[in-house]
This record gives sequence, structure tokens and C-alpha cells, in this order.
Amino acid sequence: MKWSRRVIKYMIEGLFTLSGGVTSLVILLIVVFLFKEGMGLFTNPAVEKGYALCVNAANPTGSLDARVVKQIFDGEITTWEEVSEGKMTGPIALFRFNEIFSRYTEEELGEDYALLSPRLQEVVAGTPGIIAFLPEEYLPPGQEVVKRLRAGNITPGSFFTGGEWQPTVAPAPRFGVLPLILGTIWVSLFAIVLALVPGLGVAIYLSELAGARARGWLKPTIELLAGIPSVVYGFFGLVVLVPFIQKLFSLPVGESALAGSVVLAIMALPTIITIAEDAIRGVPRALREASLALGATHWQTIYRVIIPHASSGITAAAVLGIGRAVGETMAVLMVTGNAAVMPRSLFEPVRTIPATIAAELGEAPAGGAHYQALFLLGCILFVITMVINLSAEFIASRGQGKGVGA
Repeated sequence: MKWSRRVIKYMIEGLFTLSGGVTSLVILLIVVFLFKEGMGLFTNPAVEKGYALCVNAANPTGSLDARVVKQIFDGEITTWEEVSEGKMTGPIALFRFNEIFSRYTEEELGEDYALLSPRLQEVVAGTPGIIAFLPEEYLPPGQEVVKRLRAGNITPGSFFTGGEWQPTVAPAPRFGVLPLILGTIWVSLFAIVLALVPGLGVAIYLSELAGARARGWLKPTIELLAGIPSVVYGFFGLVVLVPFIQKLFSLPVGESALAGSVVLAIMALPTIITIAEDAIRGVPRALREASLALGATHWQTIYRVIIPHASSGITAAAVLGIGRAVGETMAVLMVTGNAAVMPRSLFEPVRTIPATIAAELGEAPAGGAHYQALFLLGCILFVITMVINLSAEFIASRGQGKGVGA
């Protein structure tokens, strides 16, 4: 009997060890895959893959920055003097590949477009100031007539400090992640500001003031709020909160950073309340009795003894609430307006990193620059979340040490 129990014990221990090892390995492989896919972005050309920017062979310009290319095709730069430092003069003539079909008839392009490449060369050769956005498969091997411009690869600097997120614009997509990072921090920060004070107040009420009956039904109800799907919160925000904010502040649209912050604050409240209430209830009873014995009132005991002693747990609750807000996707996607612009006010639309991934990943071609940029956004979100969790663990460990010392 003892032998069989020992075997069962070893089998259970081995099963738990194997389960933990496999789980850790899977998580590690997911992280490696995430970073591998994301870092591949910096091997992509700044110009859309499979295409090239071409000029007349007589044009001395050898390369153009991706930002300048966007300005040219947006019509902000119209002359070669603005980009070639006097080496080339005259107006810039933009030419996109699909324009060839309006310049030539089907007979001139040949059967199955066999003469398409020569016709493109004719256009480039006959227009000295041209800059053409053409598929590489239709370009000649040499550069005697058509000269390819060097645009370089997407750089970490342009990704992490760029202020424009336009991953589908041609010919040079813009992968500036700064508006998304700031939008995420902007919404999450104000969500915690809105949630921390009422969350702490409810935690104090549950642990110090509420009777056993009130606490018995109120705490399970609050914890139940954490299990409501985020899409329900998003739907509530879209139907009720967004119109209310729009009417209250006379805004053109109600989808804004403020709406996202309020919805995230509501979603973070159960986490903050539960963890803070546990930290407050964990304060030794002897400290309460000693404070009351010295003549302090109940309220003085709460804010001069209990809260300072539970400060580590309360801070950990706030940090985990931030983590809950940072990683939220669906609710934020529905109420913030999804405008990838630099946030300047709570009353303007913004876009967060999780919402961007959810909205665009299904439409990004697998293996392309847009696809890899979204994976790199996932890497950034992973790092932010890891820092928040490590901060919470550090704060909680300090609180445990303090409690033991007391």
C-alpha cells in the first residue's frame, strides 16, 4: 500500500513538473517567435516591397528619404530643387504604374502586355523630371534608360520616433509607432487616475466599515465585474458613454481618449478594489488596537496607520490596474475613435497598440512589412506589460518583507 502511494505521488509530481516545463517552453517559444517576426521589419525596404522608384537616367539624384518620397507623392514637394540641392531643376512629374493603361491602348501594350516594359521605358526616357513608382518585374536589368533610386531599409529610428502610422500608403509606407505608444500611455494613465481614488475608497469601505452582510454580497458582485467580457464594456461605452461625452462637452465626435479612459477605469476597478482590500485586511490587528488604545479615532487609524502599512499592496493594485488597462483591446477599439495621431487632448480620438493590432492584423499580408510591424507592436506591448508585472512583483515583495518585520 505504501509502495503504491509513493508511486502515485511520484507520478503526480512528475506530471506537474512536465506540465510546468512544457508551459514554460511554449511561452518561451511564443516570445522568440514574436520578436523574430517583429525584428524582420528592419530588413524591409522603405519603399513597398516588389516596387521601385525610378527616374530618368540623366537625373543625378541617387537616393531619396522615405519621408521625402511621401511628401513628393502627397504634393508637398513639387520641384527637384527642393530635394536635389541644385543638381536637378524643374518640376517633378509623378507617374504611377496604373497610368500606363491610360496612355497606351491594348494594341500598343501588346498581347498579354508583352510590350508593357518597353512602354514604361519610353515614358521614363521621354520625361526628364519624372519619378515613377513601378513594379520591379517590368524594369530593365540595366540603368541606361531607367534609373532606380535608393531608398534604404526601414530603420529603428524611423519606427520608434516616427510620428505617422500609415502602413498601407504607397509608395513609402510610414511605420511611426510614437502616436500609438503615447495613445496607449495617455488612455491608460488617465484611466488609473479615474479609478484609483474610488477603487481605494471602496476597498477601505469593504475592509474597515462594511458589515459582514454588506461585504458578503458586495465583494462577490465586484469580483464578478472582472469576468464580464470586454466587448460588453465596449458596447456600453459606445451606446451610452460616447453620446453622453459628446453632448456634455459639445464635441464633434464622442469617440475620444476620455471615453476610453472612463471605460478602462470601470474595467480596472475590480482589480484595484480586490487587491487593495486584501492588502488592507492583511494589516495586523495589533496595529489597529494599538492605534485605538492611544486615543486615535477610527478614521485616524485608517489613514495614519492602516493605509501607510498597506501602501505596498495598494501600489501593487494600482500597477496591476495599469497592466489591465494597457493590454485591453476590444473596449478601447470601440470607443477611442482609432485615429493614429499624436495625442494632444483627452477630447480627441486616439489609437492604442492593442487596438491597432486587433484592427489591422487580419488585413496585413503575411510576411510583409505591415505584418512584421504589427508583430513589433506586440513586442513593445510585451515589454510594457512585463515591466508593469515586474514592478508589481517588486512592490508586493517589499510589502511582504515589511509585514514580516512588523
